[in-house]
Amino acid sequence: MNNILIIGNGGRESALGLKFLQSPQVAAVYVAPGNAGMPRLGLVPVDIDVDDFPSLIAFARQHAIALTFVGPEVPLAAGIVDAFQAADQPVFGPTKAAAQLEASKAFAKAFMERHQLPTAASRTIHSLAAGQQTLIEAGVPLVFKADGLAAGKGVIVAKTNTEAEAALAQLYARDPNATVVVEECLTGQEASVLALYHDGTYVTLPLAQDHKRRFDQDAGPNTGGMGAISPAPQFTADERETARHLVAQTIAGMVSDGLNGSGVLYIGLMFTKKGPKILEYNLRFGDPETQVLLPQIKNDFYQLITDLLADRPTPLELDGQTYVGVVAAHPEYPGGAMNALPLADVPADWPVGRWLPAGVQEKDGRLFSHGGRVFTVIGSGPNLASAQGNAYGAIAEVQGPLAIRNDIGDKGLD
Repeated sequence: MNNILIIGNGGRESALGLKFLQSPQVAAVYVAPGNAGMPRLGLVPVDIDVDDFPSLIAFARQHAIALTFVGPEVPLAAGIVDAFQAADQPVFGPTKAAAQLEASKAFAKAFMERHQLPTAASRTIHSLAAGQQTLIEAGVPLVFKADGLAAGKGVIVAKTNTEAEAALAQLYARDPNATVVVEECLTGQEASVLALYHDGTYVTLPLAQDHKRRFDQDAGPNTGGMGAISPAPQFTADERETARHLVAQTIAGMVSDGLNGSGVLYIGLMFTKKGPKILEYNLRFGDPETQVLLPQIKNDFYQLITDLLADRPTPLELDGQTYVGVVAAHPEYPGGAMNALPLADVPADWPVGRWLPAGVQEKDGRLFSHGGRVFTVIGSGPNLASAQGNAYGAIAEVQGPLAIRNDIGDKGLD
């Protein structure tokens, strides 16, 4: 029997922990730092921060951890995988060099151009004056992407000159020498394309669709994600094949550039009238996509990862169901200070995995919100309409004072 260590504390890590715990080869799943809701899923939180690499490595040694799986982007970009490898501890995730595909928008754009991968036309700027000149020459609408990690909230879409000028002022008020990628504004359906990989070997997961904007009908600011669906039925067989082809091209480019290793490749892909365009790369599981992707997989997840690391990828076995995840967030999200709100009790008859905690803390035996995205509720069914109905029927029981979007999955129904 094997012990697993997961790095992170959100709904993604809750879903990962449950999936590993389903394996008959796994005895215990530890999550560092985890959250106060995880023990209700059978997971064991560990009070170690994600950036405390020496303590995490020491814990892995002390508890005979067979595999460490890294969830969030910040420790990946900081080189946690390199640190574990140097300590001869088994770990699944990209090296610091590979993680730059997510950590630097400019690096990712150069990679796409070098390997002739389809993406939006763009310029990389380094000053407010250059941004203002770009606005004059290119005109709106434009998309501004701050270089570096931004927790899914670093993209500003400007549809008017006023919005574009405000975006530039905001970005350069923080850092007068900031690197910013300015892109043409694309329209179309977005897909989240994820694959598990090791060097040039990979396993592609079903397509998902995230809902990034805070409010219904894609209004309001970008967030880390307010919900997701998978499989996403609006994408055709040809579009699914295109997505798989872009995974293959990207991984071949990574190998060519010496960005070898293991991890999760995430392609944010938009299907436009001019063809598919890659919006972004992440080098880790998305949140909330993970919550609707992993339940579909019938394989022993620990064995799936072990086989991949041994360069013998196992074909995916899927349950054929559709999943909808609705995120319950603090009403002030994605704003600033958020006071703790009491959470409704989860019904005792709910199956494990319907409620996946994220920003949760415990006080005097009761759970409260802690931060922005608090938990995800999962609904499933033989089709999207059924899964959507089940998800919203369930979240109505536990929403309490929290906020949700009411249209997760509607694009797939259209």
